[in-house]
Formats: sequence, C-alpha cells, structure tokens
Amino acid sequence: MAKFVLAGKADCPYYAKAELLADVLQRSLPNFRVHKISVLPAEWKEWLESICERNGWKHNNSPLVWRELVEQGGKGMLLGGFSDFLNHCQDYYGITSDMSTDVMQRIAAENLETQSSLTAEERHCLSLIQPLHVWITGALSLTCQILIPSLLSAEVFPKDAAVALHLLDLEGDEEEMQRLKMDVEDLAPSVLLQVIVHTDLDQAFHEASIILLLDDFRNDAGNETKLRVTTEHYREYGHLIDVRANKQVKVIVSGDSFVNLRCSLLVENAPSINSHQFVATATQLENEARAVLAKKMRVRPSDVTDVIVWGNVSGSFIIDLQRAKVFNYRGAIRGPASFSQSVLQILHDRKWLETEFQQQVRLQRVVVVSKTGHAAAISATNGILTVLKAWHGAYGQDEVFSVGVLCTGFFKLPYGIILSVPVTFMDGKWSVLLDVTVDNKLQEELKLCAKELLQVFHNKAPKTKQSTYS
Repeated sequence: MAKFVLAGKADCPYYAKAELLADVLQRSLPNFRVHKISVLPAEWKEWLESICERNGWKHNNSPLVWRELVEQGGKGMLLGGFSDFLNHCQDYYGITSDMSTDVMQRIAAENLETQSSLTAEERHCLSLIQPLHVWITGALSLTCQILIPSLLSAEVFPKDAAVALHLLDLEGDEEEMQRLKMDVEDLAPSVLLQVIVHTDLDQAFHEASIILLLDDFRNDAGNETKLRVTTEHYREYGHLIDVRANKQVKVIVSGDSFVNLRCSLLVENAPSINSHQFVATATQLENEARAVLAKKMRVRPSDVTDVIVWGNVSGSFIIDLQRAKVFNYRGAIRGPASFSQSVLQILHDRKWLETEFQQQVRLQRVVVVSKTGHAAAISATNGILTVLKAWHGAYGQDEVFSVGVLCTGFFKLPYGIILSVPVTFMDGKWSVLLDVTVDNKLQEELKLCAKELLQVFHNKAPKTKQSTYS
C-alpha cells in the first residue's frame, strides 16, 4: 500500500494543486492513501523546521510530501515538494494535473478560510474546557512510562472530565520527548485532553493541579554532587510551584533518592502553598514490607494490611507492625474471608522482627534493581497511585497510609522537617493518625531519623539566586 503525507501552508496554491491531485489518485487507486496536514501561514515555518529536524530532512518550501514506509507510521521517506510529487505521480501512476493558476489560487483561499475557521473553533472549544493540569517530572524514567496508562483513568480522576498532561524532563532531548508524547496519545484514554512535553523550566508547573515528582536526575555522580544538584533544582521547583501552580495543588514526591529532603525543599520554597498539600510517598516501602511478611506467613501480600513506615523514606526508617493485620492465614484459628488476626500475635520471633525482617525490607528494592538493572518502577508506580487515589477519596477513612509530611509537633517530633508518619485521608485531606502507640524505643528511633534528616538538610548546598522564571 502507498501511503503519503501531504503538508503545506493553508494559503499555498501548490499545496492546493497537490491536494487535488492526491484526491484523484485516492479515488482511482484502491491501495493509495494520503494524509493531509494544513498549517496556518504564521505557523508554517516553525512547523516545517520541527518536522525536518526530527526526521533529518532539508526542505524550505510548501508543500512538503513524504511517504510512510509502514502503514501505521514509522520514519518517513522524503519525496520533496510539489514538482517532486507531480513527477512521482506521472512516472508511477501516469496521472498529472492541469489545474489553472486561477483555480489553484481560489482553492488556496478556500483552504486558508477553512483552516482558520477550524483553528478558531478548536481554540474556542478548548477555552470552554477547564482541564486538570497534571505535571510529571523525570518523564523519560521507566517509572513514568509505567505510571501514565494507569494514571489516565477515571478511577484516579473520577470527577475530572479532562486532563492536560505535562511531561517534564530536564535531561531529555526533544526527539525522545516527542516520541513519548506520541506514545501517550496513542493510548487514547477518554480523560486525556492533551499532552505537552517540556525540556526546560520556561513553563514549568503553570496552573498545576497535581505534581508528581519522580527521581529526575539520572547522573552517575557521587552522593555529594547529587545532593548539591538536587538541592538547587528543588529550590527552583519550589519557587516555581509557589508562583505558578494552582493554590490548591497536590504535590507528591517519590523515588529512591533524598525523598524527604526534596519534599522539605519544596515546602520551604513555596510559602504561599499550604504545607498540607505536599507529601512524600512511603507506600512503596509499606508494600515491600507486606511482601516480606506475606512470604513469612505464606499468604498473599494483599492479605497483609496496616503496616506503618516511620522516618526517612530514603534513609533510616522503622517498619511498625503494631496495627498490622493478616487475612486468610492458615493457622490454628481460622474464620471467614473477613476474619483477620494481628501479625504480631502470629509472628512470635521478636529477634527476626527486629533484625532480619527490617534488613530484608531494606534489601527488597536492592535485589530487584540488581536483578533487573533498573529501578523498581512497578512497585514505585503502585505506591504513587495508591496515595493519589487515597487523596481523591478512593479509600475509606479507616485505611492507614504512610506518607512523609511536615512535622508540626505531633509525637514530639522536631518542627519543620518531613518525616513519614501514619495518616488517613478524608474529603481530599490527610490527617495524622494519633491513635498509635509511640513508646520510648520508637521515640528514640524517630529522634535518630529526625537527626539524620536535619543533618542532611543543614548540609545541603548554599542558597542560589532567586529563580529567573516567573
């Protein structure tokens, strides 16, 4: 099958002539297909430069014609301009065009009027839609690519009819980002209004309603350099969120590196945004702990609930089982599917719980990374989605989640740092779960976590100049 793409300025007479010639061929030949792209004159130069740069072509005039090498897309083979297309049609199909200049100009004028009308109508329709602007950093990471299909669902955004998805990656190049954009658009989810890709901070976080910050710096530098770069970037992010984002924005920080610190820097540099709108996810750690416990008790990970993670998500943390329950445990006492038992009543080996268990949880992600060669992206995605859905009311108010939040005096923790604590979600807000026991041992461990975080926070890079973006 011959599949051609014909693009040109809407007011170009030669585009009009090529368009009618292509129509004749499409009607006459069953295996000839053409896709037309009409571009407004004011936008033509930028569009042409972009398409030529992406494909490695050189072409200066309207129209532009290329042939797709496969039926459903793929890199095209440049044919050229109008004369090249006309010669191709004469040589291969024995068909030419004898359209007069007057007719060419009249059709070109009609094309321009039609395209201008369609563009105005499209802009008017878009102006009537108030989309939810969702921003994701680290867009070229594996986690982001696994996250997007599940993110763009009515389950995550039950009350929002349209989502404008902004994909930001400061280390990505334009071609990679455009490929990602096409990939996302091909999903064709009903909630997706548009996909916009960004490789710089010129428009970062404008009108953002939800911001998901993944590990977005993929350099192999040492820890000190990584800390300095992360600090600089997240101060900048915080300032941009403060001046550009929706004041009700929800911000979720995830990843493997400096999760609590990154969240703290955002809160510090976005003073006009309520600190309750920033959280760091510890849900991935929760789920990894559930997997270790499930293996020990020979149940499914989903049978283990209410595991609590305290402390520094990407540093010193404590797995707390005081509320943990297990369903479908095949022990001496059994009951219906709704029957649960305390994990601590089943696992009597305190030594295992306090040493080997904690160590296994810490190694769980390391093992995945060593075996796969990349981040534990599937479990990271699940953790992000769990928090996001909870924030949007998908779970009951009795369900407990572990997230890093700004300490404001609860559990006698130091003010002003981000620590993971148990929370519940209700009506789009989270509340710290105070109905837990914080004994002396846990209190001392939390103090050590806080000390570790304060040390990292105070050793971060010196403050940089205020953002040049606004």
